Amino acid sequence: MNYSVGQVAGFAGVTVRTLHHYDDIGLLVPSERSHAGHRRYSDADLDRLQQILFYRELGFPLDEVAALLDDQATGKADPRAHLRRQHELLTARIEKLRKMAAAVEHAMEARTMGLDLTPEEKFEVFGGKDPEQYAEEVEARWGGTDEYAESQRRTASYTKEDWKRIQAEAAEWGERYVALMSAGEDPAGEAAMALAEEHRQHICRSFYECSYELHRSLGEMYVSDERFTAFYDAMRPGLAEHLKDAIAANADRHTS
Repeated sequence: MNYSVGQVAGFAGVTVRTLHHYDDIGLLVPSERSHAGHRRYSDADLDRLQQILFYRELGFPLDEVAALLDDQATGKADPRAHLRRQHELLTARIEKLRKMAAAVEHAMEARTMGLDLTPEEKFEVFGGKDPEQYAEEVEARWGGTDEYAESQRRTASYTKEDWKRIQAEAAEWGERYVALMSAGEDPAGEAAMALAEEHRQHICRSFYECSYELHRSLGEMYVSDERFTAFYDAMRPGLAEHLKDAIAANADRHTS
């Protein structure tokens, strides 16, 4: 079988002009010519074109493509080594494309809380706090977890009113926890454990499914990370430590 330049262009998804250029530079010289001098391509020519397009897709310049294929054709390169090289190149290409796809998906989502709000709306919801302040650190610590992915998916669609509701719920819970501490309630008491459970449920409703063990880890972080400690202790000194103990007690009673 042999094929015209137009047929080959159609098969390969390239232009006739490209095939003419490959012929002119000796990269893909048709095996035959018709009586009228028209190019005719054999099955072997199509195999070579497939290899050319493979390397071109990987970004190889034409002169390097020619050298690779000529080495293979003259036996200078082991065919198995050539296939291994192709496999390595494809694997690297796939990994690069995977990372590019992940980057695009990430760009399509809100990176952190309130990213889609205007500066005025952010201030209205969060006051002087910057909700994106620790975005990179959060992603570095938890970016590969299911919980992070779920939180990103949910918060990407939140409106200003959603954030105001979430903030109001958290503020109202904080007022009740301060009152509980003022009344001298023990962290392992029923009232404190009930508010710890509300805290966990608030995370589940608003951000991600927070298991008791994960909640326990969060409680530990509230006292080990001075930024979280400062946030909770701003409501009432010692609240972070009290909440950590209440979270632990609540987790114990649900998982024992």
